Amino acid sequence: MSRGEAARVVADVLAYFGEPVEEYVRRRHAEMQARGLTNDEIFKRVGAELAARRVAPPGLSARQLRRIVYG
Repeated sequence: MSRGEAARVVADVLAYFGEPVEEYVRRRHAEMQARGLTNDEIFKRVGAELAARRVAPPGLSARQLRRIVYG
């Protein structure tokens, strides 16, 4: 891998993990909803994904995740 390619990969990874929780939740909800998943399944998966992040936010309930998505 060239130096330029490596720099782009690092920048992409940092941008992905630097995404604010609210933006991440909204983006992932939209992606999973487009694939036909139900909200119950989406919120379970998103909660698990958040827990696995480099800097995990405090645990969010399904209700809190719904509030982020729907206001």
